[in-house]
Order: sequence, then structure tokens, then C-alpha cells
Amino acid sequence: MAGRYRLAVGRDKGGTIAMTTQAAPDESQSTDWVNKASGLLEKPLVRVAVPLLVTLIALAVLHELSAHVKWSEVTADVANTRWQTLFFALCWTAFSFLSLSLYDVFAVQSVADGKVPLPVAGMAGATGYAVSNCVGFSYITGTAIRYRIYASLGLDLSRVAGVIATSWIAFWMGLVLIMGLLLTLHPDGISKVLPISETVETVIGLILLTGLAVLFVWLSRGGRRFGFAGLGFNLPGGKLAGLLTLAALGDIFGASMTLYVLMPDDLGVGYPYFFTIFVAAIAIGILSHAPGGLGVFEATLIAGLGASGRSDVIAALLLYRVVYTFLPFAIATLSIAIASALTQRHRIGGAATWIYRVIRPIVPMVAAGVAAVAGAIMLVSGALPSSSQNLGILREVLPLSFVEASHLAGSAIGLLLLLVSRGLFRKLYRAWVVAMLLMVAGFFASLAKGLDTHEALSMLATIGLLAMFRSAFYRVSGASIFRLNIPWLVSVVALLAVIFWIGLFAYSHVEYENALWWDFAWNGDASRFLRSSLAVAVILGVVAINSLFGREIPTPARTEIPAVVERLALECEDTEAQIALTGDKQFLISSDETAFLAYADTGNALITKGEPVGDETAGVQLIWQLRERADREGKLCAFYSVSTKYLPTFLDLGLSILKIGEVARVPLKDFSLDGKSRKRFRQAKNRAEREGYVFEIIPKERMAPILPELRKISDHWLEHKAGEEKGFALGGFDDDYLSYFDFAVLRDRETNQILAFANLFQGGHKSELSLDLMRYEPDSPSFVMDALFAEMMAWGAEQGFHWFSLGAAPFSGIENRQLASIWNRIGGFVYDHGEQFYHFEGLRTFKQKFDPEWSPNYLASPGGLAAPRILYEVNILISGGLRGLTK
Repeated sequence: MAGRYRLAVGRDKGGTIAMTTQAAPDESQSTDWVNKASGLLEKPLVRVAVPLLVTLIALAVLHELSAHVKWSEVTADVANTRWQTLFFALCWTAFSFLSLSLYDVFAVQSVADGKVPLPVAGMAGATGYAVSNCVGFSYITGTAIRYRIYASLGLDLSRVAGVIATSWIAFWMGLVLIMGLLLTLHPDGISKVLPISETVETVIGLILLTGLAVLFVWLSRGGRRFGFAGLGFNLPGGKLAGLLTLAALGDIFGASMTLYVLMPDDLGVGYPYFFTIFVAAIAIGILSHAPGGLGVFEATLIAGLGASGRSDVIAALLLYRVVYTFLPFAIATLSIAIASALTQRHRIGGAATWIYRVIRPIVPMVAAGVAAVAGAIMLVSGALPSSSQNLGILREVLPLSFVEASHLAGSAIGLLLLLVSRGLFRKLYRAWVVAMLLMVAGFFASLAKGLDTHEALSMLATIGLLAMFRSAFYRVSGASIFRLNIPWLVSVVALLAVIFWIGLFAYSHVEYENALWWDFAWNGDASRFLRSSLAVAVILGVVAINSLFGREIPTPARTEIPAVVERLALECEDTEAQIALTGDKQFLISSDETAFLAYADTGNALITKGEPVGDETAGVQLIWQLRERADREGKLCAFYSVSTKYLPTFLDLGLSILKIGEVARVPLKDFSLDGKSRKRFRQAKNRAEREGYVFEIIPKERMAPILPELRKISDHWLEHKAGEEKGFALGGFDDDYLSYFDFAVLRDRETNQILAFANLFQGGHKSELSLDLMRYEPDSPSFVMDALFAEMMAWGAEQGFHWFSLGAAPFSGIENRQLASIWNRIGGFVYDHGEQFYHFEGLRTFKQKFDPEWSPNYLASPGGLAAPRILYEVNILISGGLRGLTK
């Protein structure tokens, strides 16, 4: 069954444009859904190296282009900027963001007309882009915010994806229209960018315009629909497509004009030329994970405009970041904070209801963005020279060592705020507490290292904002709040590289020498920058190593089995319930003790083995309880190896259903070993009888004195298998666990030595017979296992059992077809081509000899890339990770 997906589209004016198919987020795995589906087949090294390489190349180019510019010249150019220029830049920014809001207004009318209030759609578009333009982290994007807003108002997955995708398509329609006109009309300067003849320019421009016109005609006929990855949504008609294109024109034109009016008048390039370079700068930012394309965007523009060595151009780019990037983010954040505070101040009702529904899901993302921006401010402040006047004041009241330590602490606090912002995004309460403490420390560090009142006030403002967002952070997790995944780690590294370049640029006039590292002086800003950069690098290195290689494989301690679990497991008609008695699981038990749910905690996920045991109504409540517990702890929640019994409940939880194999069950009514397919087992049974081997069932009450003999057999068997005891879904040789079961053994009549054994799972009311451990002496005859198998099934039929369960065949019965979901196709591929690692097809063929009835076996988990993550977590529980799996 196909997993749940969403179309994720993001575009930053200073950086990235991305469109991927991703897993729809649920409340417990919001750390994981953005920007990961497209990386399924990517190697981690490539995912890290490519964006960092692009960022480093851009910074090297930027460093070369600004080699002869001093930081003091840039600050002077910023101070000398006319207020009229800033006013026009603000107007164009407002115009661009108004157009951005219209994307969603028109897209909602096309995809979900009447389902979302148009003011909410406009707010979603403007707020989403304001956050993504400023922060740019993979997990804090406009796509995430818009998805949460629309999902909170009841839009299903297809319509949410449709709104986001329609907005994205509109942007490209506007871009194609502008580029087509520029290439066709040949405005002055465009030929300098494209070294091709005017004829080729005209042909390309006409092709673009013709293609766009054909698209408009096609859409004007109505009833057009787009489908991808199991999703489908209506495309806009001709009128709405035209309005969307006009919104895109306003967006692109407003963004480019914001920077254009800030550029110096004597730059010597016309708008057409400038616009082409502006678009190229955005496009190159696609390959960079730096927030907002910071550094890459600037390097491309300076190089493309031929403005190397000009401090006024760098000042214009700096002002552009403030006006177009930071200011809208600040306004959006403040608006959300005020609205959140007002809606929670009194009982919510009337018009405030939908406001609260819209705001609540996006508060953690905004809070994470606020913390990340606060951290970036601290880091940038540590990379720039302090005010000599302020240092003079501090000199009178504080020792130099205290100022030096405060500067170092300020940079470390900035980095930690960047790292902890991911925990805020995951709604972790500990992350909120740590962030608040860090910002309090940052407030005092800002004052102590240079009386930086602006920075200190920003820390106070951030503290106030996070305080208003307190109720959004309710999760308690045992995982480290400083452990990052690869996309977040790449973004942090790229941002730090840009900030380090800012420091190098600010101190480019200082000649480097080793003595700088040990220069402690009131005017030693460059030395403080070097030492703080080293400290930040060391901290980040430790975090990176811990994030990439610090995962500890859990070693579950033996847990006491509650009496109610023993009773329900042994009475259950499904023998798989008895795996709950292995002692490596935790339990949720219903209040009336009519049902229980067995699960394990991997640190990242709560995963059940099977479905609830006992009363079905109580079982549904236990499923919801586990899901809610995982949500509170910020973990994934999955149900491994389940049947169709609770599928409606799993779907209600928003989980995806993935087939992971089939279970074989042999009917024992009128069972016999006759027939060609069972010839092997019939011959083994007969041969065992001829050679003096006796089959025997030993009741559990008589097993204690025999267990040492069976342990020796088990140990010999494990030695020859070069493996270790498994867990979770399989039982190991544990005296407490095995004491619950009768045993089937095969003895040598003459020596009375046991050669093979199996513990028996016996379902309630003789519904089903099965087994868990089945082991033998490695030097025993080759037929003993087949003989034991045949004897157990014949005995089960004699005792009146209805079924004999042969267990699951992994990946069996999965349709590997072109139109199947991606995970079904992967599972089918593994089944077809994975024989060298595990005998998938051979196992099914063996079980098929008994002519069993096959029933599907499912995994219910969050969709997208969460499914393979869950399967890996299951492998950790069963085999102890990759090392155990290879054994």
C-alpha cells in the first residue's frame, strides 16, 4: 500500500529553490520530513560535500572580489545611505511580499476553493516565505509552515500539495514570461550576459513565450488535473493561471527592484542585465544549503555585475539582507507571537478559533527560526570588531580576562543556539529551557564583551518571544537536543563558513601571524575572533561526530512480566502474542486489564511487536495511548508485524501501511504428510523412526532439570551459525522466557540424548500451534529438523489444534509493478535480488510445501523515508544494528 507523501516546494530569494516528494509530517516525527525523500539514493558523503563545496567556492570567490575593501568602508557606506533609498526599498519589499501572499490566495481558489479563508491563505504565503528567506534551514522552511497551516484547517494531503505546487509553478510561469520577453526584445545589456547572437536570443525567447502561451491555452480549456506519486489536484483555469502569473511577476520584480534601488547609481548596468544576474544568483543558491544562500548569492552578484572591490555594493547587499530578509521575518514573528498570546489569554471562541488553529502548528518552527537568528547574531557579532568607545568604558570596570572570556562565551552561545533550534522545532521542552538559559547568558555576554546594547536588546526580545511560545513545547525526550541530522548539520556548517568569512573580511587589514592566537589586549579584536572561531569549530566538530557516529545501540534490560500480560498472552488465540514474554519489551495495559500492548523504545522510536492483545475496543485505546506517548517524547511511533485487524485505527492515526511480507498458516484439520509436496518431511519422519529417534512433548512443569542440556545444544548451534541471540521479534535462550512453554524434542532412544528441540506456542482454545526457538546439535543427522517439524504438526493435528503457524516470509507477496508505491517496488526488488544476504525466496518455497494459507503482514508507520528508518530501528532491536545483521 502506498505511503503518504506531500509535495514540498521552497524558494528563498537569496538562496534555494527546491521541489521534492516528502513524507507528510506527523507530530512525532517533524524532525524528519523536509528535504529527505529526494535523497533516498544519495550517499551521505555526497549530501554533505556538494553543498559545502559550492559554499566554499563561493566564499573563496567573494573573498577575492572583496580583497581590497575594508569593513570600515562598508559601515560608512551603510551609514551614508539616503533615507529615500531605504524608503523605496521598503516599498518594493512590501510589493513583493504582497505578491507572494497572492500566490496562495489564487492557488487556494484553484485547488481548495472555499476550504480556506483567503486572508489565511495570504498570511500563510507571506509568513512562509518570510521565514524561509531569513532562516533557510532545511527543516524550517516556508513549505513546512504552509503545510501545517493548511493541514490544521482540514485540507487533505492532495490539496495541500496542490496549493504548494501551484504556487511553485506560478513562480516559474512568471520567470519564463520575463526571460522570454527579455530574450525576444533584446534590451540593452542582455547580450553581455548571454554570449550568443541576437538571432539565437530571439529564437529562445520565442520558444519560451510560445510554450507559455500553449500552456495557457491548455489550461483555459478547463478540467486539467495533475497527478504524481499517488497525489492529484486540479490545475488552475486560464483566468487563475493569468492571475498567478501576474503575482509571480510582482514577486520577482519587487524582489529584484528592492536590491536594484539599493545599488549605487554609478554601477553602470541597466535593469535587464541586473535582473538576469539576480536570477542567476538565486539559481546557483540551489546547490547551497547555507541559510538564504548567504555568501553564494552575494558572490554571484558581485562577480556578475563586475563590482569587485566596491564597498558600496557590499553595503547594498547587506542592506538588502536587512530590508528584504530580516525585516519581514521580524514582522511575521512578532505578529505570530502577539496573535498567539491574544488567543490564549482568554477562552478561545468565535473568530479567534481559526486563528488559534492556524497559529498553533507553526509556533515551533517560528521559535526555532528566532533562536537560529539570535545565534547567528551572536556569531556575527563575535566576528566583527567591537566599539573602541565601549571597550574603553569596560576597561574601567572589568578585567581584560573577563572580557576575553565573555567574547569566547558569546560565540559558543551563538553556536549552541543554532544547534538547539532543531530541538525547538521538534517541540522539546528541554530545548526550550536550554534556549532560554542560553539567551539569558547571551544577554550578559553581549554586555560584558563590548557593551553591545543592540545585541543585548535582541536577546531580551528573543527571550520575550520564546516565553510567549512556552505552551508549544511539551515533549520530553531522552535524545540529545544537540544531535543533528545531515541536512541540518550541512546548513550549520555552511552558515558558519559564511560567518567565518565575514570575520576574515572585517580583519583583512590585519597581517596574520601565529602570535595573534596569544595576543590578549583591549584592541585585540582579530585575536579574539581567531580564538572564538577555533572554539566554535571544536564544539561543532564534537557535535558532528556525536551526531554521525554517536548512536548507542540500546541494550534492553530484562523486565518483569506483569501477571495480566502472562494471562492474556497465553490465552490469546494468536500465538504471536507469546513473543511478549521475552522480557525485552515494555507494556501498556488497559485500565480494566482486558488488553495490553508490547513495545520497545529505541531512543528514536516506540515500536510495537504486533498489535494489541486482548479486547479489541481496549486495544484501540492502547494504540492511541502509545501514539500520544511517542508524540510527548518527540519520537517516531510504529506498529511492526500487524494484521488487518486494526488497519482502520492505524489510518486514523495518519500512519502509512507498508506490506513487509506474508504469514503462512497450515490448516491441521485432516492433516497428513501424504502427497508429493510433503515427501521430504514424510521421509524424514519415517527415517527418524527407523534409526531409533523418539519424538516427545515435555510439559513446562518438567523442563527445569532439562534446560541445561538444551542450553548446550543451543550454544553449539549458535557457534556454528556465527551469530548472536536475537530479540524483540524472536526469542532467545532465556530460562525465564522458556519456562512458559512446553517443548517438543527428538531423542536418541539408545542414549536418551536430545538432538533437537523447539518450544511450543499454543494458542487459546487450541486455535493455533507454533514455535519460536528450533535448534539442534550441529553434528546430528541432517534429517532431524525435518523430522521434528513433521512430528510437531502431526501431534498438533492429533491434539485438535486448528492451525499450525509457520511464521512470516519477509517481503513475500509484495507487488513489484511499475505503478506500485516506491516502497513496494523496493521490497519486491529485495525479495527478487537479495538471496545472497537472506534466503527470501527459499524460505517461502520451503513453507509453500505445506500448502499453507498466506495472510499479509504489515508495518504501520509514518510515511516516506520514516519507513526504512523504522525498519532499521527494528533491525537494531532484533539483531543489534548492521553488525548484528551481517552476523
